[in-house]
Amino acid sequence: MKSALSTAQKTTTSLSFQDLKEITKHRLSLSVVFSAIAGYLLGAIQVEWFPLVLLGFGGYCMVGASNAFNQVIERREDAIMDRTRNRPLPAGRMSAQTALIIASVLTILGIVSLYFLNPKTAFFGALSIILYICAYTPLKKVTPLSVFVGAIPGAIPFMLGWVAATNEFDIEPGTLFMIQFFWQFPHFWALAWMLDDDYKKAGFKMLPTGEKNKGTLIQIIMYTLWMIVISLIPALGITGRLHLSLGGAILIGLMGMIMLVFAFQLYQKRDNKTARKLMLASVSYITLMQIVFVIDKFV
Repeated sequence: MKSALSTAQKTTTSLSFQDLKEITKHRLSLSVVFSAIAGYLLGAIQVEWFPLVLLGFGGYCMVGASNAFNQVIERREDAIMDRTRNRPLPAGRMSAQTALIIASVLTILGIVSLYFLNPKTAFFGALSIILYICAYTPLKKVTPLSVFVGAIPGAIPFMLGWVAATNEFDIEPGTLFMIQFFWQFPHFWALAWMLDDDYKKAGFKMLPTGEKNKGTLIQIIMYTLWMIVISLIPALGITGRLHLSLGGAILIGLMGMIMLVFAFQLYQKRDNKTARKLMLASVSYITLMQIVFVIDKFV
């Protein structure tokens, strides 16, 4: 009996921890932290570990809070969609009140942590939550322009790291912002292409034309091209302290062209399998691009 009770307690604890990870979307949150740290390394004249820890912790809290608030607001829609119906709230493993408390605590911890770095970092962190929850989330059921609005908080982390390191917002963090801003469109529209039926069940308008058609595919290709161009601008020497060598530019250009090939393949095949390939290519691109920028600075 004691053993069974102990096993049940362990299972409950495990499930609770798993639900905490799901309510904060831990994989997404960690990828955002990665972007912020990359931005910090690019901006820092001298790398210090304590600011890095504060940035990582504060960044995770802010993104986790945004995701938790989002899941509270969309818990009914999540219950409708196949890919989200097993999340903690629609599945009944967590109450909306508990999720709100978690989101509120994470928001406070995140803002305080980022404020210790500098007020500008805390401001941009808070702005990302406000835009995500108060603008992007309600607009998803109103207009496909919600993706444009959502791309603003989504692009903040890369530049946030630079601001955390320098306490300045200038052309360098602005460039980092634009790179990640334009990247989000082909990335998210590839995902929305795959999940179009699910999104429509919940009333979400995510594709730019509202349909899986030629217009959507042309926009995916055009935004991919813009992403490549903006990623290479630092090689021209016009972005302040943000530099990119010829070798780094060639690597990033090649990675961008690979992603563009997947975008053209989606234009030709127009199926979910090809959309998934583009989505995975976009994830690889943003990660490897940031690594190339950082290595290029220090090598």
